[in-house]
Amino acid sequence: MARYELVKRSVALITLTNPPVNALSSAVRHAIAKSMEHALNDPKVSAVVICGENGRFCGGADIREFAGPLRGPPLVPLLDAIEAGEKPVVAAIEGVALGGGFELALVCHYRIAHFKARLGLPEVTLGILPAAGGTQRLPRLIGIPAALELITTGRHISAQEALKLGIVDQVTEQNACEVAVEFALRAVAKPLSSRRVSMLTTPCPPDLDALLEAVTMQVKKKARGVMAPLACIQAVRAAATMPYSKGIKRESELMATLFNSGQARALQYCFFAQRTAGKWTLPSGAQWNNSKPREIRSAAIIGLGTMGRGIVVSLARVGISVIAVESEKKLLETGKQMVIGMLERDAKRRGVSASLNLLKFTLSLQDLKDVDLVIEAVFEDMALKKRVFQELSKVCRPATLLCTNTSGLDVDALAGVTDRPHLVVGMHFFSPAHVMKLLEVVCGPRSSSETIATAMSLGKRMGKVSVAVGNCPGFVGNRMLKPYLDQATFLLEEGATPEQIDKALEDFGFAMGVFRMSDLAGLDVGWRVRKESGLTGPDVDPKNPPRRRQGRRYCPIPDMVCEQGRFGQKTGRGWYMYDKPGGTNAKPDPLIQNLLEMYRSRYGIQPRNISDQEIIERCLFALANEGFRILEDGIAARPEDIDVIYLFGYGFPRHGGGPMFYSSMVGLERVLERLEHYHQAHPDVPHLEPSPLLKKLVACGSPPVQKWREHIKTMHSHL
Repeated sequence: MARYELVKRSVALITLTNPPVNALSSAVRHAIAKSMEHALNDPKVSAVVICGENGRFCGGADIREFAGPLRGPPLVPLLDAIEAGEKPVVAAIEGVALGGGFELALVCHYRIAHFKARLGLPEVTLGILPAAGGTQRLPRLIGIPAALELITTGRHISAQEALKLGIVDQVTEQNACEVAVEFALRAVAKPLSSRRVSMLTTPCPPDLDALLEAVTMQVKKKARGVMAPLACIQAVRAAATMPYSKGIKRESELMATLFNSGQARALQYCFFAQRTAGKWTLPSGAQWNNSKPREIRSAAIIGLGTMGRGIVVSLARVGISVIAVESEKKLLETGKQMVIGMLERDAKRRGVSASLNLLKFTLSLQDLKDVDLVIEAVFEDMALKKRVFQELSKVCRPATLLCTNTSGLDVDALAGVTDRPHLVVGMHFFSPAHVMKLLEVVCGPRSSSETIATAMSLGKRMGKVSVAVGNCPGFVGNRMLKPYLDQATFLLEEGATPEQIDKALEDFGFAMGVFRMSDLAGLDVGWRVRKESGLTGPDVDPKNPPRRRQGRRYCPIPDMVCEQGRFGQKTGRGWYMYDKPGGTNAKPDPLIQNLLEMYRSRYGIQPRNISDQEIIERCLFALANEGFRILEDGIAARPEDIDVIYLFGYGFPRHGGGPMFYSSMVGLERVLERLEHYHQAHPDVPHLEPSPLLKKLVACGSPPVQKWREHIKTMHSHL
């Protein structure tokens, strides 16, 4: 796990060999300890260089080992011994030096970085802190403000920024290992006392308390309810106010608090769930990573609305030629200018040239005859989409893949109007498509494994987190969203306010509560869907009571808000009021409060005090309950897929792990008991009735989320 060799007659070269990122597993730590002991005791060795195999220095700890007892030598004493050695040690950083890998580099007396290398301490994103001296050495090396920013955010930095901050001693475009060996030879005669970072005095600003308080407030605002960044601040305070020996002890105490916390388990679950989501199995047994995807060189996008423009940008910036189609000249020109502007801004931010030469804009579908793949992104209307797919069947060559960006319509119904149903798949992007990471790849019953593999691969190429899902109304994300939104509006009926519900959800960790999110998205979108579904509008059966539809409870308050022309931020009024149309500063609106009071009075509803706990339980448990039904129906292959969809597409807080993991962390028995309680109180709300799978899991002893799949026996998987 570490190769030892003598180079240039007197330099011990220690190469970490644990692909793919040379993680610090127990075997690697043991090999480093043995190699360092050999080098320090060998009179022929005058200096040491540590590097990583295959152009990667070290990606940090092997987090698979977090679940079990520590094996092999602990990292802190090992790193302290490297730093205390009497021979110069140089880190040759190529690829990445992250987490424990960065801490390994910090104990080396000198650091040489390749110009493409990335460095960082991302432990905070896993719910922990850098616990091998990172919170103590980095502030001593670069000062409190810069160290705080890197440690509390987990941000990766370039080699050039690391040089500017004083983290590395040299950046090279040559082979970093070869440069480090020459550097080590020149360092042999130099004293090492000033190069031992733990021995340095932390540069301490005079307003330390004010600085730490300001960062604490900033962290609390940005990462609501998250423990790890606050613990990082406490650890850095120790670096500023204590000697290293006491600071490292404080770091260890804080790490012990975090390590077994629910948040750390949730964040580490998220890390693995994202990787798991890329692997799925068809009923035939074929897996996408065993089904070779097609290479996509050219694509077409139909429709240059908000979604279509974002998809064009996503494709062009990864080098795919794109033909964009619109139905009217004015819409085409507007879309063209917006796409060009988006690509130019994106290229400027990334320091590259805008790939405008890859774009073509047209009014004619005939121009699509030779493309490899088409993504339809027109208005969410089934009749319109069917006409587009019928036309594409006539225009495109027989091998062209036809994809739809629908957010919930029947993908198989679209496939049925084509001459190639096996080449039709859903690619549900999330708005804005060039920013949002999630892509739901919707597998129709006739979609071939090659087609799905191609869509999954294309999503990955665009930098998306692709999740394969089955075909049903709303797929996974939007199907689960409905009971979540319904519970929020039912709580309004019963006595809550939009701001109370939003605050409870935002305090839980959502970036936006239900009603602020609805204002941002536009209330008219859901209103149109409800009208098309016959839930509201002039076509509703007059015999239906206003608060019942299709035999179940219905809340017409959102319809009443829309009837007043209040569509959210774009009109300056929605659930909240804004300074102007398009404004973002949401303020409580007395007119909404009046509407709620009149509504309750009209239907004889006595408002009651509703606790934040009830808001969280009813919204989140209803959300998870639908997730259990989705697993029963075979629309998602595993709970990890559902959680990834909610983490990347719907803003579920990462420290909660996603709705399914959160249910497991709360306790499935507790979720079942509370759902039964709320369903008894509201028997006309079917989605509060606990799902059979939830009951089964509780009866089986509430196994951990990774074991649920063993209990899901479905004969009708849609994947």
